[in-house]
Amino acid sequence: MKFFIRLLFFIIGLTIMTFGVCMTIEVADIGVGAWDALNVALTERVGFSVGKWVMIDGAILVIVNSFLVKRRPDLLSLLTIIFIGSLVDFWLIFVFDLFQVEPFIAKLGMLLVGILIIGFGAAIYLQAKFPQSPIDNFMLAIKERFHVNLMAAKTIGEISALIPAFFLKGPISYGTIIITFTVGPAIQLFFPTFGKLIQRLQEKY
Repeated sequence: MKFFIRLLFFIIGLTIMTFGVCMTIEVADIGVGAWDALNVALTERVGFSVGKWVMIDGAILVIVNSFLVKRRPDLLSLLTIIFIGSLVDFWLIFVFDLFQVEPFIAKLGMLLVGILIIGFGAAIYLQAKFPQSPIDNFMLAIKERFHVNLMAAKTIGEISALIPAFFLKGPISYGTIIITFTVGPAIQLFFPTFGKLIQRLQEKY
């Protein structure tokens, strides 16, 4: 039963988180997160869907992470990124492709709400303690290899995506800065609540 609860948190959390990510992509002209900017740029320049590039980036990062920490690749994290990429494509194609947001205030509002939803979903998904996405593992691998704190590791990871996104003319703007500095606090805002919830559920069942 405890495994089922964790699985439920994993699926629900990622479903909510990717919905929030796609909300920010929908208003990409005011800027999206670093990795999303790279994936949108690759979609526009090369082809394939945004979700497919999420999977491709993830597969590459599994190898990079293995090299950084000098351990075998975490192949289970591939399942996580495949699920994330599939959900991103689902939301973009079947929900967000149906409408366009035009007024600036609506775009800004959608960006901010999207960030809160990302934080909400991530706080749920992380409670499951299932294999994390290769992007999350990339941050941890940087921390371990270069002996830096999590904030520095996250910054290095974001820059690793921002540089190619910039050269590919991805959607980088002030929204990118907003996302970079607010997603972490948004996750922290909801994390304790869902930590207590999953603990109560596991004790009850």
